[in-house]
Amino acid sequence: MDMAVVDYDLCVIGGGINGVGIARDAAGRGLKVLLLEAGDLGGATSSASTKLIHGGLRYLEYFAFRLVRESLAERELLLLQAPHVIWPMEFVLLHTPEQRPAWMVKAGLFLYDNLAKREKLNKSGSLSLTMDARGLPIQEDYKKAFYYADCWADDSRLVVLNAMSAAQKGATILTRHQCTHLKHDDNCWAVSFENQNDSDDVQTIKASMVINAAGPWVRDVLDNSQISHEDKKLPQVKLVKGSHIIVKRQYDGEHAYIMQQPDRRIVFAIPYEHEYTLIGTTEEEFEGDPRHAMISEGEKAYLMQAYNRFFEKPISSEDILWTYSGVRPLYDEGDSNATSATRDYRLYAHLDYSAPMISVFGGKLTTYRKLAEAAVDKIMHLANRDLPPWTGHSDTQNILPGGNIYEGDFEAFLSAQGHRYQWLHEELLYRYCRSYGTCMDTFLQGAKSIEDLGLGFGFGIYEAEILYLLHYEFAQTAEDILWRRSKLGLHVHDDVAAKINTYIANHQKGQKI
Repeated sequence: MDMAVVDYDLCVIGGGINGVGIARDAAGRGLKVLLLEAGDLGGATSSASTKLIHGGLRYLEYFAFRLVRESLAERELLLLQAPHVIWPMEFVLLHTPEQRPAWMVKAGLFLYDNLAKREKLNKSGSLSLTMDARGLPIQEDYKKAFYYADCWADDSRLVVLNAMSAAQKGATILTRHQCTHLKHDDNCWAVSFENQNDSDDVQTIKASMVINAAGPWVRDVLDNSQISHEDKKLPQVKLVKGSHIIVKRQYDGEHAYIMQQPDRRIVFAIPYEHEYTLIGTTEEEFEGDPRHAMISEGEKAYLMQAYNRFFEKPISSEDILWTYSGVRPLYDEGDSNATSATRDYRLYAHLDYSAPMISVFGGKLTTYRKLAEAAVDKIMHLANRDLPPWTGHSDTQNILPGGNIYEGDFEAFLSAQGHRYQWLHEELLYRYCRSYGTCMDTFLQGAKSIEDLGLGFGFGIYEAEILYLLHYEFAQTAEDILWRRSKLGLHVHDDVAAKINTYIANHQKGQKI
């Protein structure tokens, strides 16, 4: 066919971390890219993780050495590319000899320290819980612990930053546009999609290539288009729900704890949003609509019991302030155990069609960039095109929006911004620096006082920030702003969301006029 009538080189289906990573990689190679997301960016699995960029220490038990090595290398790289939303965190592994003997833990940590190059993060060690301040909140029965470094990430902001970068490189990002059908048509793909805000707005575009990165819906996309019916080799997806609970802050310090459980799972206790402690995660197989995943009473009991097994001050259901659940689409190798199911990914090429198409099965937050690079490499190979990868380099062109902060030194950046915006309250300055990095200058430009930020909604939320999120970060609702672009929803009163939604509606109405 005449390639001039093709609207896009590549259509990416899914706006989770894998989809936006793929869109960014492909756009940076010069492809004309369209990304379709049925809801909000990171609106499902990618905003409901344990929020760690880590090698996956426990995966060593399953001999997943390649996955751990790749994850550790990515940890260092991502720390350079997004130092405002990813930062080092110390993890204290509470030792329970009946679960794993000390020699096994030491051997695992030695591998963890040395499987990949480590520059930014400290090496592991051991400590006495009776002699160290990190042992203060722990029950007296536990005497020994190990510590090591990994990274914490604002998962939903990492998704948005990748989408922003993709858009800056020319990609078209359409949120709340659901892919309804794929049809192989004259050596290209006819992709139909519906605007979720306007059911009368149904469009069809043509794309030379398609990457299906719909996460928990990866099979649904194929089934709805009858693509999977006759393909006997097509992988299956194991849907696994992970739930977390949020309680008031339970201990001092910025370190996290790892609690080994009798079922050989591990549960984390992590400092969260200054005032809270995050406890998670569970792992249980899931059926149903992933968007409606909710924590069960059994999961709450499991997490409380996991925490109370180690900490001196127990928690109860009355202490739970908020919960969240996400469904992970694991590549199904036929293992009935959700805990041992692989966190690795598989890229499946649909070879029955002349126009290239790939579906993404599995994956995890830490390896999204590597997955994206591999997916674009693979589809380029299928298309007989040679466009070299670029996101794996550590130069400045690979830094995500807002991440160009004093060679990754956040404290130096925070200090400099404090001098520049002396009128900003300390807590608000910190939040802006952490959330937006140097992009905060976009909505603070020209402001000389807090009044210059426009209408206030309470709790440090001002019109200037909301307009920035609407215009640059693809936000459309108060929920997008309060729970994914930020975690302000934990802090604000219920009426704030209503006020923001009213403001957004009036703003959009004014734009139309």
